[in-house]
Amino acid sequence: MLSIKHSLRLKPVQLSPKQRIGILLLFALIIMAVFMTINLGHNLHYILVRRGYILFTMVIVAFAASIATVLFQSVTHNRILTPSLMGFEALFILIQTIIVFFYNETSSYWLFSIIKFMGESCLLVAFSVLLYRWLFASVNFNINLVLMIGIVLGTLFRSASTLLQRLLDPNEFSILQSRMFATFTKATPELIWFSAVIIFLFGFVLWRKRYVFDVLALGRAQAINLGIDYRRMVTTTLLLISILVAVSTALVGPLTFLGLMVANLAYLMAGSSQHRYLLPTAFLLAVIALVGGQLILEYGLNMAGSLSVVLEFIGGIFFIYLVLKRF
Repeated sequence: MLSIKHSLRLKPVQLSPKQRIGILLLFALIIMAVFMTINLGHNLHYILVRRGYILFTMVIVAFAASIATVLFQSVTHNRILTPSLMGFEALFILIQTIIVFFYNETSSYWLFSIIKFMGESCLLVAFSVLLYRWLFASVNFNINLVLMIGIVLGTLFRSASTLLQRLLDPNEFSILQSRMFATFTKATPELIWFSAVIIFLFGFVLWRKRYVFDVLALGRAQAINLGIDYRRMVTTTLLLISILVAVSTALVGPLTFLGLMVANLAYLMAGSSQHRYLLPTAFLLAVIALVGGQLILEYGLNMAGSLSVVLEFIGGIFFIYLVLKRF
């Protein structure tokens, strides 16, 4: 009798990492299909094209934020740190502030031009190269000291931005404010396609090195023992992360906590610590968060708020939870 009851006892279903990714992919496709087809009006061509570019922008940002954060945390061996804490977004806001402060005749179109986009991306990447390459050589590859210096520089950039913003008149500040918060609706098609090409190329390079990232996540000593050129691989990885963050930030604006949320959720939902499962899981979670959040705000709450503000609010609470959990 006991053996019969034991055989009839229900066992929890264990999904493999591939099955979990498949479920997330199906859910993401459903949400994207709903976003493209809900409340279609009469001018279908205009609506579908506009929604398509918005959706494409969200996918690009989701890929850049999620992949960059997962790899950054794998290199630093810390699940709270994100590339945003290194001062990238603070530098982006400082660049915007300087442009508006010294060129008060700047048009809103020029703020989204491809020349400005390339200039911002190059400055952000140059900052990361200087920070990583020079500091790594100066502090004997002490990554904790590099992170601390990055946080200090981010604080310096924010202070300089605040000083210049206080000197702006209200009209100039209103122009600047439109770029201080992430928006997915103002990027031009040229910027979107240009960003997509960059993301695809560097995403392909990162995906080919997915097994190397598994070794880097083990730590410096283990990686060196397994034959990895640790200094070169970490520097290369951080440079590729910087390019992803620079493109995403220059395209839509700063999103501080999106990568932090999806990366930590990916660790729980992927069912594996291998990057071939972590990276797709984090990317799909980011797509679901962005597209699903936009659907809820636009059609559920009648645009009662901004998606970036809501994500930052939820992400800030999540960040506090992670910090308190560690202590």
